[in-house]
Amino acid sequence: MQFLNFKSSRSLYLLNLNKLIASPYSSQTHSHKPLTQKTFFRLNTEEGLLNRLCKDGRYKDAIDILCQQKRFKEAIQVLSQLDKPSASIYSTLIQSSIQNRVLEVGKKVHEHIKLSGFVPGLVISNRLLEMYAKCDSLSNAQKLFDEMIERDLCSWNVLISGYAKMGFLEEARKMFDKMPERDNFSWTAMISGYVRHDKPNEALELCRMMKRCDNSKSNKFTISSALAAAAAVPCLRIGKEIHCHIMRTGLDSDEVVWSALSDMYGKCGSIEEARHIFDKMVNRDVVTWTAMIDKYFEGGKREEGFDLFADLLRSGIRPNEFTFAGVLNACADLSEEEVGKQVHGHMIRIGFDPFSFAGSALVHMYSKCGNMVNAERVFRGMPRPDLVSWTSLIAGYAQNGHPNEALHYFELLLKSGTQPDHITFVGVLSACTHAGLVDEGLQYFHSINKEHGLNHTADHYACIIDLLARSGRFEEAENIINKMTIKPDKFLWASLLGGCRIHRNLKLAERAAEALFEIEPENPATYVTMANIYATAGMWSEVAKIRKTMDDRGVVKKPGLSWIEIKRKAHVFIVGDTSHPRSKEIHQFLGKLSKRMKEEGFVPDTNFVLHDVEEEQKEVNLSYHSEKLAVAFGIISTPQGTPIKVFKNLRTCVDCHTAIKFISKIASRKIIVRDSNRFHCFEDGNCSCGDFW
Repeated sequence: MQFLNFKSSRSLYLLNLNKLIASPYSSQTHSHKPLTQKTFFRLNTEEGLLNRLCKDGRYKDAIDILCQQKRFKEAIQVLSQLDKPSASIYSTLIQSSIQNRVLEVGKKVHEHIKLSGFVPGLVISNRLLEMYAKCDSLSNAQKLFDEMIERDLCSWNVLISGYAKMGFLEEARKMFDKMPERDNFSWTAMISGYVRHDKPNEALELCRMMKRCDNSKSNKFTISSALAAAAAVPCLRIGKEIHCHIMRTGLDSDEVVWSALSDMYGKCGSIEEARHIFDKMVNRDVVTWTAMIDKYFEGGKREEGFDLFADLLRSGIRPNEFTFAGVLNACADLSEEEVGKQVHGHMIRIGFDPFSFAGSALVHMYSKCGNMVNAERVFRGMPRPDLVSWTSLIAGYAQNGHPNEALHYFELLLKSGTQPDHITFVGVLSACTHAGLVDEGLQYFHSINKEHGLNHTADHYACIIDLLARSGRFEEAENIINKMTIKPDKFLWASLLGGCRIHRNLKLAERAAEALFEIEPENPATYVTMANIYATAGMWSEVAKIRKTMDDRGVVKKPGLSWIEIKRKAHVFIVGDTSHPRSKEIHQFLGKLSKRMKEEGFVPDTNFVLHDVEEEQKEVNLSYHSEKLAVAFGIISTPQGTPIKVFKNLRTCVDCHTAIKFISKIASRKIIVRDSNRFHCFEDGNCSCGDFW
């Protein structure tokens, strides 16, 4: 027999052979002297080495080497030469099939067992069963199970676990109910299967059933699965009951259980309890720290999250890529660029892996904070940017008013061989929308399906309708809506309604509003937009009806908030705000600005002021919108030339947008406003959005 392509180093084979020869499990009973370097190199070829083993009858040693090197085809060739292989040879091959998930090898071994007349014992049969289950060949596993003359608890558990992990919960439960006996593994496999496949209530019912069985005793894995079920419901009461059971049964000393407890309390909204459990844990690893930090961010407690991250750094435990990614994503969501920069600096100091997705989180953070210079710098420093990094950069450029750069990077993405997904195309279509590139947007929209084989999502439809509606191409927008294969969602109708507001298309606006009132009657934005449209048309009776409907339904307009951070302190403003300590100074400065702006040609846009009052009063109402107050405070609180960055929870209004363009020129300041839709970079009387937002 010839063994070709023997590629491993000679010294490695020498080491492996010496171990095998010295092993008590060697197929030879007589002693062998260890192969020396000199003896090893006397062997003419590596193929000859394996031939020598087989010639000496040491088939087990040859198969061991071939399996170690994952040369399964040749291992099966050796097996095929044997009439009566030993149980240990079969066991080695089956175990290798399990470890490497090579189903075809396992099948050939099973076939050889049948043809050789070898009668497998319970251990070999269970290993075959495990091989089929772990290689996701459950039909073969079930067939083997049915053929087995002798079965033990392990046989049942292997098959039940296989069914549960694959999501065949009915089959798993049927077998579970038929079991002659059960152990902790049986219960845990079934309970965790329910949890893994989003059936927490069934998992909890099984936990109660287990508790009623006198001979069943929970272990840390069963309890952890039960806590995961309580967290998934979520039900704090059940979670606390399980906690009491843990204390009674003495499982409160296990770190796995403590971690599951902390996770349960966090997901059930009791972050204080989660922190209490966290503080009691003795051996907290980086996974535990990261989970607790994430709980704070998910629960809206950003200061506590950042403080705990600082505690982690002081603890001496090294954060991992999941920790950094979680903190950076929080910085992105909260626009905490300064904190993000500090995290970036720490990552550089400890030498983070540029291949990890923490790098992608950095690109995402800088993009969301409007710092595209740093976003691109991090991106270019990545050896092989992943799809998340490409998409973050594309979306960042789109949101920051750089559509050409966004589309340029999309073309580079395609040239790199990376396949875009539906989220990437949302960024591409957004770039076209923000720039008014209608024809280009339509081409990209149609290419999603025709060129890239992806289905259009609700987000894609919302983007293209937004683009067409903003451009006043309502007939094309309606044609797409009428041909949609999925039901239009609230974002699509809101996009259409926004375009109707711009172009004063009352009829289509009423259609969009009617759909929105049905989908989300509690959303005040629809009522306010329709009231604005009616007010612009002078239809004050309709405005009154809208207001009455809002009152009858208890819908309250979401207050506009703007905030600015000065010396690491956030200053929040609402329309007409007089609560700030420097309120008088802010209003006086705005008064001076207003006079200067009118001299420069600024005309207040009073079209969307709802109140049917005198024009002069409308102008006063506009003068104290929250973003104007925040911008004014930023200017009087910082040295000349310092850029101003303001954030707003709603879309900025037309009047404020025009006013801030004038202010940027008069004050000689770069003013960045991030509203709910995008970034606006005002400089020297212009905005990066090109007045198209």
